[in-house]
Amino acid sequence: MIALTHHLLQRSAARTPDKIALVCQGKRVSYGELQSWSDRLARFLIERGFARGDRLLVFADNSVETVVAFWAASKAGGIASIVHAQTKADKLRYILQDSGARAMVVGTALGAVAREATLAGATLTTTVVGPDAPRATVDALLGGVTWEDAMAVDRAPSPPRIVDLDVACLIYTSGTTGEPKGVMLTHRNLLTATTSISTYLENREDDVLLCMLPLAFGYGLTQLLTAASVGGRVILERSFAYPAQVLNLFGQEKVTGFAAIPTALGVIGELKSLEAFDMSSLRYVTNAAAALPPKHVRMLRDRLPHVRIVSMYGQTECLRGTWLPHDEIDRRPSSMGIPIPNTEAWIADDNGARVPPGTVGELVIRGSHVMKGYWNRPAETQKKLRPGPHPGELVLHTGDLCSQDDEGFFHFVSRMDDIIKCRGEKVSPKEVENAILDLDGVRECAVVGVPDDLLGEAVKAFCVLEQGATVTERQIIQFAAQRLEGYMVPKVVEIVAELPRTMSGKITKVPLRNR
Repeated sequence: MIALTHHLLQRSAARTPDKIALVCQGKRVSYGELQSWSDRLARFLIERGFARGDRLLVFADNSVETVVAFWAASKAGGIASIVHAQTKADKLRYILQDSGARAMVVGTALGAVAREATLAGATLTTTVVGPDAPRATVDALLGGVTWEDAMAVDRAPSPPRIVDLDVACLIYTSGTTGEPKGVMLTHRNLLTATTSISTYLENREDDVLLCMLPLAFGYGLTQLLTAASVGGRVILERSFAYPAQVLNLFGQEKVTGFAAIPTALGVIGELKSLEAFDMSSLRYVTNAAAALPPKHVRMLRDRLPHVRIVSMYGQTECLRGTWLPHDEIDRRPSSMGIPIPNTEAWIADDNGARVPPGTVGELVIRGSHVMKGYWNRPAETQKKLRPGPHPGELVLHTGDLCSQDDEGFFHFVSRMDDIIKCRGEKVSPKEVENAILDLDGVRECAVVGVPDDLLGEAVKAFCVLEQGATVTERQIIQFAAQRLEGYMVPKVVEIVAELPRTMSGKITKVPLRNR
């Protein structure tokens, strides 16, 4: 019975132990090896006092050790919390203290940051440092142990009894507007989301999924889970900083599924030599980090006509909420789609009542993939999880303004705190951004509201141009004026080299508003 997250790995390892499950940094790891190594680390942690519900912080880049540690935490009855490798010491210290982590796995090159983060004291009793770390680095950390010593425990773990309602994963949100919050996801949450995703993507045992997304975030982590659920393979990369290097993998590894973000798709669209890369095995491309602009949809359809494009909507608090079937992508490219399998979604007004089609309101999601709550934040949990239509249940109020058309398809309007009020009218930044992105030469666009004595808020657009483009600010304003109502047209346009982003790759508008 598949009831706990690590059962996915155990089942695939029992069925195909010699099959390659993971390719990362030149290493090829089989399901049998992942099973054995995570067993060893789990047993080691338990022998060091790690108990049911204890937190294992994994401060490492996308690596074999990160994957092993994630599975080991589940096998030991604990909670895995993967932290992005670029996290600075002060934020890592906050997460250590907030989570009350008992153990930590640290990437080989990250010992100095980890040491600085733990100087103020912590609940840590064990810190396992990645392979081949200098002895001085290991000894400088609380309860420092080498990876090699942790792997020397060659016995199966004897974990405490846990059930699917126990928390399996603690994902800290980006925290662009304040301190990061730990999203509690149970084994049931993860398995429900995994089943739904692998169902609508039609994942199968011969799938090879290319993941360049950090495992510290839900979109990246679900690539690992969906692959394990069907016995597929994950090609784990650290970033898309070198596009040609990543694109070469499509042919070398016969990649069938590609989890992308709009930034990467924009880079692909600009590549004049895309035809030089063998992408014939690619079956689908997904997007879930941010709404996929229609311009990128058209680019993908034109350059990769054999590939299914699956646009999805999700939050850390539920991993996924909606998906757009590929056969709808041409008819409604800007739509978020329909609820994922085993999920219900609707639009609610300020009082929580459902609204009719065509009305803008807050998206509400109901399903067993919805988080348990925020770690140590009961007040914020109550704002996000509210009583649902049936007695005793809680549903997720996403904080996103959306609408639903007569055919049941959802459309994103804005984050509730992103809406711009100009001349007494409400402006959706996403609508303005999509209009501007239709102008040839504009690669990316972010729209914010800025204080204005006359208008209340003025619309301001920050634009990144395609390589070699010579579009001017005035041309962008004139183009927008031909496509938008007057109150939606940007008063100011600023061309910038790049847009600020969170660690998960999403554009963050806080620095732009403060500019």
